[in-house]
Amino acid sequence: MKRQIVLALVILAVPALAEAACYADYKAKRTDPLRLHYGVIELPESACSGGSAPGVISSRIEKDGWELLTVLGTFGEDGLKERRDSAGQYFLRY
Repeated sequence: MKRQIVLALVILAVPALAEAACYADYKAKRTDPLRLHYGVIELPESACSGGSAPGVISSRIEKDGWELLTVLGTFGEDGLKERRDSAGQYFLRY
């Protein structure tokens, strides 16, 4: 019985460990008056490959009137620290 419980826990834990955090940095704008911002956003793992990051980012930021200009790149948790200061208030805001 103990073996089955341990096996069940391992089976449940493995997918969670396999999911790596995924982030992207991007540039966006608002018009009238023109405003620009650089931001960092957390993405679902499925958006880190296959070119779906722009769609995910656009749908989140457009709620506040921002238009996505470009996605600079995607990265893991190891790239967060170096981008925190540059993103300012747009660091993981969306």
